[in-house]
Amino acid sequence: MVRIAVGIEYDGSAYAGWQAQSSVPTLQYVFEQALGRIAAEPVSLACAGRTDAGVHASGQVAHFDTRAVRSPRGWILGANSELPRDVSVAWALPVPAHFHARYCAEARSYRYLIANRLARPALLSGRATWIHRPLDHARMHAAAQALLGEHDFSAFRAAECQAKSPIRRMERLEVERHGEFVTIEATANAFLHHMMRNIAGLLMAIGRGDAPIEFAHEVLVGRDRTRNAATAPAAGLYLLSVRYPAAFGVPAPRPAAVFPG
Repeated sequence: MVRIAVGIEYDGSAYAGWQAQSSVPTLQYVFEQALGRIAAEPVSLACAGRTDAGVHASGQVAHFDTRAVRSPRGWILGANSELPRDVSVAWALPVPAHFHARYCAEARSYRYLIANRLARPALLSGRATWIHRPLDHARMHAAAQALLGEHDFSAFRAAECQAKSPIRRMERLEVERHGEFVTIEATANAFLHHMMRNIAGLLMAIGRGDAPIEFAHEVLVGRDRTRNAATAPAAGLYLLSVRYPAAFGVPAPRPAAVFPG
């Protein structure tokens, strides 16, 4: 048996999230079916982060074990010939048997994309969240800095979150404006269920002027989800990249041309 790691991209609009379910289309099922055809045997994928329905990825990473012998080129071209046009295998490589896409990851990075203009953007339907009220990105960025470091992020987790601990380490959280777009980009060792969307919802409320900059710190230390702002929509959320120890040789993610910045 050999373990293969793959980098995958997807538009999550048509899927009920990553995790396989019996009655709805999921990304795990689609990728397992395509890779299984190339391997000529069933494969089971484990990914770095199980994204929700409607969430996209430019740098998701997964792995599977197989007896099949294929070149990286064979895995990429073969799988992509079997996949729908809204999903793709970007790279493939053999990795040591102890590599695990989820447990070996050192950090994940997400980007939340907001179209901030009066008119609803037709060409970004499902790919960006639209906010017609002006957002003050400088206020949002200032508020975000209260979330840096290691904290109890209970106020930012979904009620159905199954993580054993709410403690996470936020390495980077930046808010920038690029013309009509505002981006929220975060890197942490791991994310709780809906954590990034709850951070985005809070920062957008502050950016609209509905809450003061200090509210981000109050919500964090209060550890009460009911005090936080509404969860931001899934549209606009992207898993940008996953970082691993250099010894595994996992490729650095390529810039995604559809993003501003």
